[in-house]
This record gives sequence, structure tokens and C-alpha cells, in this order.
Amino acid sequence: MAGSYVTFRALRNAAKIARLGLFAALLSVWLAATTVAADGSVGTAILSPPQQAWFPKAPALPAPPDDRVEVSTVEELIRAIENARPGQTILVADGHYRMPRYVEIRVDRVTLRGASGHRERVVIDGVQSMHGELLGFRGCSDVTVGDLTIQNIRYNGFKINSDSGVQRLTIHNCIIHNIWQRGVKGVKVPPENREALRPKGCRVQYCLFYNDRPKRLADDPQDIAQGNYIAGIDVMYATGWTICDNVFVGIQGRTFEGRGAVFLWFDTQDCVVERNIIIDCDVGLQLGNAHRADNVQYHCLRCVARNNFITRAPEAGIVTVYTKDCAVVHNTIHDPDSRMGRLLRTVFTNDGLLVANNLLSGPGTSNESDSEIRFVGNLLRDASGAFADPAHGDLHLTQAADEIIDQGAALPAPVGEDIDRQHRDSQPDIGADERI
Repeated sequence: MAGSYVTFRALRNAAKIARLGLFAALLSVWLAATTVAADGSVGTAILSPPQQAWFPKAPALPAPPDDRVEVSTVEELIRAIENARPGQTILVADGHYRMPRYVEIRVDRVTLRGASGHRERVVIDGVQSMHGELLGFRGCSDVTVGDLTIQNIRYNGFKINSDSGVQRLTIHNCIIHNIWQRGVKGVKVPPENREALRPKGCRVQYCLFYNDRPKRLADDPQDIAQGNYIAGIDVMYATGWTICDNVFVGIQGRTFEGRGAVFLWFDTQDCVVERNIIIDCDVGLQLGNAHRADNVQYHCLRCVARNNFITRAPEAGIVTVYTKDCAVVHNTIHDPDSRMGRLLRTVFTNDGLLVANNLLSGPGTSNESDSEIRFVGNLLRDASGAFADPAHGDLHLTQAADEIIDQGAALPAPVGEDIDRQHRDSQPDIGADERI
């Protein structure tokens, strides 16, 4: 392309990366290459994110309907989003879209998707935006966003304005890259009409969340936690969500004290977090928080975390705080050099919590709860030799897993499938993987 240039973003200091653990699980170095016209207009965008053959594979979206609009420039993209009709599909051509400002989807049943189906080829970039948020949702239901990348924004990548009644949103097969507060953010819902407005039935599935490096103070001057105000998904008042088959890599604060790769709180109910792969994030899964407000008694009610792989989460692999009738079952957490010794952490009230059949490969757990918690069938020991490739986050079991295979406890509500959706037999293996 005449008048164009190629920008390369790579992790140059391999020794430092190895020391931090960031992406040592995946690639020593990867290349993010983007071809952009010299004037900043759209060109061909190519992104090379962390990838491994065993990562979850997203099913293809249905063929686009006749009611669709095809876009290939930033101006066309903004116009299509802001003028979308209910039920319309917006097909975004491969390219690098440097957004000048925040945009919102505000009507029902809209689909915004990459035309090619290759999520790394459609890059919606906030690097030049005047705002701190990239793509929002307001007062809409049954919206789907899929097969594209969002990147380089100071605050929130996908912003769910939960106080406006956003329901049944699906985020499918997207890359969320270098978002310095929250990749997906669902805000507080005011008490007035809360039950009607709270975000219900949403799905985040087959997405990749990754950052090139730990957060810096310069990334977010408004950071309230010394550079550690960062998470992958952070949602309040969620009901009936499914967060599944995603990969999170390197969601880290400045001093490695960030929030969860998945962080659910403020009266979140009946959500399932399953089959996710979390590598080198400060906290893996976070159900609840020590801070409560708005007369909230429990942060999470009847939520389930199951069949997740978590590798090297220095603050905690899974933490539960102010929960009721939740379950943490059949997860595999590997962090033999854990600095805090909190592969699993339970804090304050956790009424009715079930912690069962988790494989905890590392130095310890921390039960700081004043509730009676049912711990059953968990195994705590360094199981490095039982995994396929623990350095790269592949915690599938090998033949060396004698103490793990068929050693799980029978549960009142058995987990019928493993992380690969393979059937579990009547004598389940401990952890997320069922060796067949």
C-alpha cells in the first residue's frame, strides 16, 4: 500500500518476561504487526496474539442475514453503529479501525461482527480516542458482538451500561487486548427498578483477554490502587450469566496485585464460570469482594466456578468473599511457587459454599471465613509431573496422575463434563480434566 508503514509491537526483554512469568506460559515473544496508512486511515490489520493448539475453538456464527450493512472505514463503522436498526447485522471488513471516540449500540438484536470470521484481522483500536471507553451498550437486548478485536483503551473496552437495562448480550470470539481497567465492565444498578434493569442472561464466550505487559501508572492516571486497578471481566448485579471457554493471559497490575481475570460481585446471582484458561493473572476467579455497599449482604448467590485451568495467580487462584450457596468444583490451579500460598482463598461469610474435587498444585490454601464450608475431595500437592505442559498452562492430566485419576468424591450434583466437554464417569478425576 503506497504511503503506508508497518508498526511492530513485541516483548523485547525475554529475560524479564521469564522472571515475571508473563506469557512464559505461551510464547517467549510474539509479534503484533499492523499495516496502517500514513494518515491513520484504515488499512490491513494483522494481529498475532498468544495461541496454543489446545485453547478452546469457537464455533462459527450463523451466516449473516439479508438485513446487513457492510463497513470498511472508521466513519462507516461509527455511522452503522449509531444508526443501526433493530435486528440488523453490521459486517466489518478486515482492517485497523482507529476510533476517534466512544460509540454505543442502543437498539435490540443488533449483531456487530467481523466479516471474515478471523477475529485478529478486524481491530477496533482506541489508541487515538478522546474517550476512556471504547464500545458500549445501552438499553438494548439480544445484541451479539463477535469475531473482532478491541484494544488500547484507558478504562473499559466493552462497557455495559447496566443501569439502562442491557439484557442477553453475547460477546463471542473476540480479542480484548491492552485494556487498562476492565475488558468487560458492567456497572452498578441503582435501587430503583433494579430487578428489571439488572443485566440478565449475558454470555462472554471463546474470547481471548491479554495484555502485553503489567499495567503502568502512565496507562491510567485515575488508577485508585497504585497501578493495580485492572481486571478482565468485572460485573455487578449480574443474573444468569455464562462466562465460558475464554482465555486470559497477563492481566496484571503494576505490583501484581490486580483484581480477578473474572470478578463478579454486588448481588450477582445464578452465574456459571466454566472451562476458562487463566495464565499469569494476579487473581484467577474472584467471587465477591471485601467492600460492600448499597445494602448488599452477599456479593454472589448460587454461582458456580467449575472446570477452569488457572496457572500462576500470585494473589489467589480462586477467592470467595461474602457468598451464599456457591460452588467451586473441579478446578485445577497450578502455582507451586505461589508467593501468598493462596491457591484457594475463602474470606468472611461464605454460607453454604461447596469446595469439591479441586486439584490444588502448590503450597497451600487460606480459609479466613467464619462460615461452615464443605470441603470434600480436594487434593493439595505439587502435581507438576502430572500435567501435560504446566509451564505453558496446559494442565491436562497425563498417565503420571495416579493420585488424581478416579479419586474425586461423588457429589450430590455431579459435574457431568470436564474442561473439554468430555463425559465424566461415576468415579471422577480430581480437577478440571477427566483423563479418558
